[in-house]
Amino acid sequence: MNLRNDLQLIYDWVPAGSHVLDLGCGKGELLHALMNEKNCTGYGVEIDGNSVQAAIEHGVNVIQADLEKGLSIFADHSFDVIVLSQTLQAMKDTELILRDLTRIAKQAIVSFPNFGYWRNRLQIAFVGNMPVSERMPYHWYNTPNIHLCTLKDFELLCAKNKVAVLERAVMTGDKRIKYLHNCLGSLAFYRVG
Repeated sequence: MNLRNDLQLIYDWVPAGSHVLDLGCGKGELLHALMNEKNCTGYGVEIDGNSVQAAIEHGVNVIQADLEKGLSIFADHSFDVIVLSQTLQAMKDTELILRDLTRIAKQAIVSFPNFGYWRNRLQIAFVGNMPVSERMPYHWYNTPNIHLCTLKDFELLCAKNKVAVLERAVMTGDKRIKYLHNCLGSLAFYRVG
């Protein structure tokens, strides 16, 4: 298995034998690994046609759909785990998607770029423009990221919507950050329920 470091962390959090829904699954790499190595079952949801085709070629069951139209096609408690990897910040209605995650599955794993990362802060403060980085590779005028947040912002959103934070991890590159998470971590991971 050769997963990107962020997908590896998510993979590690998914219990073996789980029924998984991967929202914004891309080419299906995570689900493919979970099915083949952890005996998981599940589906991916992806809007991009080329990614859907690649996921199918990986042997992943994938539904081509727009997450912005909601997740009403999925019944309450129909999955063990839902994954929303680096997609939340591109959603128009983040509260609706967060509530749907916890309605549909026992737990959800959400990851997003941390706008509070020190390099982002410095770029705004000293260079004077919106950050462009490995985790946020777009300019302000062409980014799909419409809701940039920090760890604290996400935790406040969870509290407002009565979503429990079960676990948090933060990474920069391939390294897990052990302290000053909101400042030193470029990518945040939450397990919520």
